[in-house]
Amino acid sequence: MTAASDTTMNPLSQRIATTIRQDVQSMHAYAIQPSAGFIKLDAMENPFRLPLELQQELGERLGRVAINRYPAQCVPDLVAALSRAVELPAGCKLIVGNGSDELIDILSVACDVPGAVVMAPLPGFVMYEMSARLRGLKFVGVPLTAGFELDETAMLAAIEQHRPAITYIAYPNNPTANLFDDAVIDRIVAAVGAQQGLVVFDEAYQPFSSRSWMQRLAGHEHVLVLRTLSKFGLAGVRLGYLCGAATLIDEIDKVRPPYNVSVLNAEAAMFALDHAGEYTRQAALLKSERARLQQLLAALPEVHTFPSEANMVLVRVPDSKRTFEGMKAQGVLVKHIAGLHPLLANCLRLTVGTPAENDLMIRALKESL
Repeated sequence: MTAASDTTMNPLSQRIATTIRQDVQSMHAYAIQPSAGFIKLDAMENPFRLPLELQQELGERLGRVAINRYPAQCVPDLVAALSRAVELPAGCKLIVGNGSDELIDILSVACDVPGAVVMAPLPGFVMYEMSARLRGLKFVGVPLTAGFELDETAMLAAIEQHRPAITYIAYPNNPTANLFDDAVIDRIVAAVGAQQGLVVFDEAYQPFSSRSWMQRLAGHEHVLVLRTLSKFGLAGVRLGYLCGAATLIDEIDKVRPPYNVSVLNAEAAMFALDHAGEYTRQAALLKSERARLQQLLAALPEVHTFPSEANMVLVRVPDSKRTFEGMKAQGVLVKHIAGLHPLLANCLRLTVGTPAENDLMIRALKESL
């Protein structure tokens, strides 16, 4: 074996082996598909740009921001504006983060007591597990049923056994797009509360959902609601917020990095809230397109379509790899998620796009089955 091929002879490899955690060396980074030149329907983004006049107004507004100063007053102003916009219940507060991903990590840090467990249904959002493991917490995943519903018996048994510090419930779920049964959720929330844990409802897709837990927060002090402006239409801004009982939020806020949200992000979010009507109009169009897309998919005998309360639709096809590659060859990029969990065998996740994009997606799907 030559010195070039023997990693033990490579000083940098030795340094990595010595200084980087073994579990980090063994893991894969979060994968993002190259999308240049494709009709991009793989990441649940809002496909609509702002009208030209609002683009110009936003540019002028950002140009006036004091980027030479740390974001001091803009964050409290944003917190106040968000609190009004979401009609935050009395006795509750919210904090903001650089996307909901950062807030998930902040929760992992804040709740990292000895033996702490993070629990979530699977398949679910990968950052719950990734953040827990990277912060040294144990992660327990509880499989959904074959129809992507909560397995109440398994969830309650896992809560009794592991006494999780944090239980995440994506509402609607990602990547399955469905809302879980509220009666089952109520019993899970009560069980976690009896074990002195926290429940976090991740409402990333709230603009497209028929239900929310926000207005129930006042009666459930161990429940938090996590949201993002990404699906609202600001995926590029990276702005999330976490809501809950004021005393609990104050404790979690202690581990939030200072100045974690930039002045430009905060100002862009304030601008969006000032023009919420435009984003509400966009969400209404996407919900209408979701319904049309589901009707078109239902007419394809080879495609099984699952219910959706998000801006995506989960489908199962006979050969997901072949269908994904066929659609990609036609310039339409969707998400192939069959490898994420056994329950997702032969599944594709389709983001709801513009009417024209959805027509092209359906045509590419038909031709790729």
